[in-house]
Amino acid sequence: NNQDITDIDIMKKGMTNRSFTFRCKGKRYMIRISGVGTEKLIDRCQEKEVYEAIRDMDICDPVIYIDSEKGYKISEFLENSRVCDPMNGLDVKRSMECLKRFHDKKLAVGHTFDLFGQIEKYELLRGNSKSVYADYEKTKRDVYWLKSFIDRNIEEKVLTHIDAVPDNFLFVKDEYGKEQIKLIDWEYAGMCDPIMDISMSAIYSYYDAEQTEKLLEIYLERKPSKEEYYSVFANAALGGFLWCLWAVYKAALGEEFGEYTIIMYRYAKGYYKKLKAL
Repeated sequence: NNQDITDIDIMKKGMTNRSFTFRCKGKRYMIRISGVGTEKLIDRCQEKEVYEAIRDMDICDPVIYIDSEKGYKISEFLENSRVCDPMNGLDVKRSMECLKRFHDKKLAVGHTFDLFGQIEKYELLRGNSKSVYADYEKTKRDVYWLKSFIDRNIEEKVLTHIDAVPDNFLFVKDEYGKEQIKLIDWEYAGMCDPIMDISMSAIYSYYDAEQTEKLLEIYLERKPSKEEYYSVFANAALGGFLWCLWAVYKAALGEEFGEYTIIMYRYAKGYYKKLKAL
């Protein structure tokens, strides 16, 4: 009944979606509404499949309803919560422990997150217009040089979040005041090399190379091998290239993300050069 819905409030305008909170019969919920152009970026049927796969794991916010056609999602609002602070060592350690436990479950779904396929898809969305970057074609050739290394060094694909950035780790206080961690926003998730989650988390946090290597050590709980070290930077380079294309497409639709776009592009160029030198 519409009369049961009260206290509608804007929660946030995220990079992909818009979110609102509301109350129904005294309980607070959150509704996600897809942002402009999102239907060309996200496969909502695949997203629904992911939520089915993790439904009994108690790892994400409790989802009440998801519409695989329109992209609407209603979930319980998690009171007394905060996001991970990427500059707080303890927050990062706990988030990586949560992520590692999830990866170790080795869950499977019927679709992959194909990094190179996504790059080509986002490129097609640009149409015939030229890239805003004069050296775009060279940068694309450079990052594609990393493909053979990445393909050779994937040990195993598991269900991977892809967008495991600090903002998507929620620290939620339970009734006893103890913080539990929830990992939210699974719309990009698919089968992938789990090291991708470390790379994506690092570049979203604007980490430098030293911080990225440290993040990988925290996740692995040991010193990374040479191959793991290369992999996290190779995936970070390609992730930077991908999200730059994503942001350029969103900008064409009227949404701007400030310095984010150029920072992602610099990761693509910088980490390619780093790996090429090695």
